[in-house]
Amino acid sequence: MLPMITRRNYKPLTLSDFLNEDFFPTFTRSSTSLPAVNIREDEKAFYLELAVPGMDKKNLKIEVKDEVLTISAEQKEEKQDDLEGYRRREFSYSSFCRSFYLPEDVNGERIGATYRDGILNVEIPKLEEEKKKDKIRTISIS
Repeated sequence: MLPMITRRNYKPLTLSDFLNEDFFPTFTRSSTSLPAVNIREDEKAFYLELAVPGMDKKNLKIEVKDEVLTISAEQKEEKQDDLEGYRRREFSYSSFCRSFYLPEDVNGERIGATYRDGILNVEIPKLEEEKKKDKIRTISIS
């Protein structure tokens, strides 16, 4: 006898399924798109490369607060065309936010960034050896 094949989550489609926001999961509010990140390190610095194609440089924001580096962006676009009795209006919105804990041996004051061809490059310089030694504290035991 052949095994019976059943669909476990099968139910007939109705009009309400098309109107339900979970029917098209790629278009729901819960779907997020974070930019891909490459992280590398050498003896002088850490380097982050974020793929943010189509993002305008003025909409990118980089902050350091409480030893956390946060890279975020928000971009809105509206377009309207009126041609021969037809009207087309389109709008889009995209945003992301990525945060990274900074190691103790970096210089948060000298972080730099460049943006070119859809790639955001962030350089996080390491502290020089003598400055690393200054961060070492001896704790007295009472």
